Amino acid sequence: MDKIYENVKHRWQDGVNFLLGVWLIASPWVLGFTGVKYASANAAVLGVVAAVMALWALIAFQEWEEWVTVALGLWIVATPWLFGFAATAFADATQGAFVATWNFIVVGLLVGGLAAWSNYNMRSGGGHMAV
Repeated sequence: MDKIYENVKHRWQDGVNFLLGVWLIASPWVLGFTGVKYASANAAVLGVVAAVMALWALIAFQEWEEWVTVALGLWIVATPWLFGFAATAFADATQGAFVATWNFIVVGLLVGGLAAWSNYNMRSGGGHMAV
């Protein structure tokens, strides 16, 4: 546990990505889009994947894992269109689909951007490799 705490201090981006994964899991209930077809299940699955990937990076950092997390962030951004709830989101801004779509866009950009930043930081010597 001390190792994870030490890694969070040096690679805080992965710690934030863990929290973003937890947020994605809880967001359908917090933001009220549980009734949007595919959005709730998608948030739960992708939230678990994001949280596990971030935890994995904190336990045993691997460069490839960060690149997978960058791709995961892009996938999170794309899912409202891939699952079709973005189409209704912009037709009526009062629907849960609008909130769900923006939630996926913002969280996906943050997850991908923070993973890329973490990877850059490790390559440039700004972080410490886990042993």
